[in-house]
Amino acid sequence: MTTSGAMWLMLQRDEPDDFVVATGKTHSVRNLCEEAFSHVGLDWAEHVITDERFIRPAEVDLLVGDASRARAELGWEPTVSFSQLVAMMVDADLELVRSTRR
Repeated sequence: MTTSGAMWLMLQRDEPDDFVVATGKTHSVRNLCEEAFSHVGLDWAEHVITDERFIRPAEVDLLVGDASRARAELGWEPTVSFSQLVAMMVDADLELVRSTRR
């Protein structure tokens, strides 16, 4: 079920509550760049510049969402992979660019 499916399940509850919608997996900004550029046939390393001055020290060792409560109380399970999500985001941005050029 997609994130929108999780939102729909949350809205069906009698009482509002907070839930984390996540896969429980972690990805780096580099992973995101690799997936996004690869989706359009480009090598991210040829287009992204890293400025060491702006790399901040790690504030935490690991950030990962825990959706166990959404699984238990809503019966929600993630069905969209990281690669699929990045592709959807890139495609949406490309469509936005195309539509604004008209």
